[in-house]
Amino acid sequence: MNVMRLFRLDGRAAIVTGGSGLYGASICEALCEAGATVLIASRDLEKCELKARELRGKGYAAHGAKLDLADERSIETFIAEAAAEYGDIDVLVNNSVSRIGLDDIERTTAEGWAAAQQVNGLGLMLMSKSVVKRMRERGGGAIINIASIQGILGPHFPVYGDTGMTSGIEYTYAKWGMVGMTKWLANYYGPHGIRVNCISPGGYNPVGTENEIVQEEFVRNYAERTPLRRMADDTDIKGAIVYLASDASKYVTGHNLVVDGGWSGW
Repeated sequence: MNVMRLFRLDGRAAIVTGGSGLYGASICEALCEAGATVLIASRDLEKCELKARELRGKGYAAHGAKLDLADERSIETFIAEAAAEYGDIDVLVNNSVSRIGLDDIERTTAEGWAAAQQVNGLGLMLMSKSVVKRMRERGGGAIINIASIQGILGPHFPVYGDTGMTSGIEYTYAKWGMVGMTKWLANYYGPHGIRVNCISPGGYNPVGTENEIVQEEFVRNYAERTPLRRMADDTDIKGAIVYLASDASKYVTGHNLVVDGGWSGW
């Protein structure tokens, strides 16, 4: 097969959780551009539909849906409706993350920790459980978990300087757990044709969006520590997503693909 055809996703259905924000929007665009039908899911149905309409306006197949990963019933209903509407689920991108409790351990409460883990731990498990069951029954599929460089390294606190920003302990805990869960799922479900991989992106500065990071000191410090001398932009994750979702990586599973501009190479 021509190598470029290996990257195509025509005729495949993909779910992207947290698909309307930060990396999620780029992930959805990439999958659509490769030919997939993309279901954009999060608690904010309006934002999901807005992104879906934007993609449909460009000629792609995209749909918005409501999904609350902190609610098991919401997950079960969402998966059942998605399967009924789109048939097989070929690709799942676990991109949603709760940022509750992004604080140091002395200010982290039991309630905040539990609320974050309801999404980052339990929600991730329940979503993966529902999808691998269907993938196993139909003979395969691809799952991509969006982790972080903080799932392979500890936070480098000096880059935050005097900005007041920090990296919370729960986020590091959750992302290390996601990387480990990726390997468990890959090893267990490999015999069923299910590939499970992970992407660990570096810091992302979505300039020109509502999420733009305005702390210039942090951006400068981060760039100075990164071999490519910049933070990630909104296209840097697209190639990695399509690669791991497509047949271009059909012999790749249990892998954590680091996309960090060289940050972790020091």
